[in-house]
Amino acid sequence: MIDKNYNMDFSKNLWINTNCLDWVCSPSPSVLRKPLEREGKEFGHTTSVVRYLANSKFKAHPHPLGEEIFVLEGVFSDEKGDYPKGTYIRNPPGSSHSPFSKKGCTIFVKLNQFKKTDLQSIIIDTNRASWLQGAGKLQVMPLHSFKSENIALVKWPKNEKFTPHTHFGGEEIFVLSGEFKDEHGSYPAGSWIRSKHLSRHHPFVEEETIILVKTGHLKY
Repeated sequence: MIDKNYNMDFSKNLWINTNCLDWVCSPSPSVLRKPLEREGKEFGHTTSVVRYLANSKFKAHPHPLGEEIFVLEGVFSDEKGDYPKGTYIRNPPGSSHSPFSKKGCTIFVKLNQFKKTDLQSIIIDTNRASWLQGAGKLQVMPLHSFKSENIALVKWPKNEKFTPHTHFGGEEIFVLSGEFKDEHGSYPAGSWIRSKHLSRHHPFVEEETIILVKTGHLKY
């Protein structure tokens, strides 16, 4: 049973293949989750993959320090709208909602990890947004920036490599498609990677790969 202070040591690098985790119960019988890091049983800093079954709902709840969502499959909904696969959502500190899904969905969720003054609400359908040219042949879709924190989608073409680099404030990656690689290992779609402050790696891919990346946000 996963309770509290699970994977909360930010001085260590961490890799989890979420495909290999079992679904566990949530307070709603129709909503399942795979906890990746958790400060408290039902509060505090939390990162999870969450599955809403068809016709499921979750009780209204507040986001004291924000909520960040990327829709992995299906259509996620709340009283404000419907969000298809590929939607990126930021609900700022102090917000609340009553989420549900009519046909079912899977989402990547980060709770209570915003700066208190990061108050921007964001909804981006990345299927309709434009890619920008990044370093080398990489394509980048910026999603949000606040102080040292930056979030983006990055599309890697086949056989692309990136310069070895250091992660000031850490780096967090969720592999959406393909397979991400570096000198430490290979990370298939569904992998979640958390690299500590001042960690370093030399990433590359052998097939087209898309990753959700957050940098500069970890404690140090």
